[in-house]
Amino acid sequence: MLMPKRVKYRRVQRGRMKGKAMRGNKVTYGQYGLQALEPAWITSNQIEAARVAMTRYCKRFGKVWIKIFPDKPVTEKPAETRMGSGKGSPEYWVAVVKPGRVMFELGEVPEATAREALRLAAAKLPIKCKFVMKETEAQS
Repeated sequence: MLMPKRVKYRRVQRGRMKGKAMRGNKVTYGQYGLQALEPAWITSNQIEAARVAMTRYCKRFGKVWIKIFPDKPVTEKPAETRMGSGKGSPEYWVAVVKPGRVMFELGEVPEATAREALRLAAAKLPIKCKFVMKETEAQS
């Protein structure tokens, strides 16, 4: 599971997810990518499940890049606890994903294989995603 080795602060505020992704919104490493269409918190478990689904389908051929990292701790208080007495303890880690963000990339496989692998990965995530391809210089 992905998580930071160490952080400056154990607990962080929730923040907001307004706007579109300004960075990480293009396919850079591989030829194909999975782009988020909605804002969400993606947990480290969901990232791992999507990675396993992709690598299993590709039968360990090709190359997978994970372009999001869960660096935000989410705290939870124990069940049936009264209000007050401070913030809860960190339970899991999330990556903040905005619409347009390319979360996973795939390379060195045929397009049909990449489409199916990324479709399986998208099924493991709590948001709508779309398949995107690398923009060549001729298109831009």
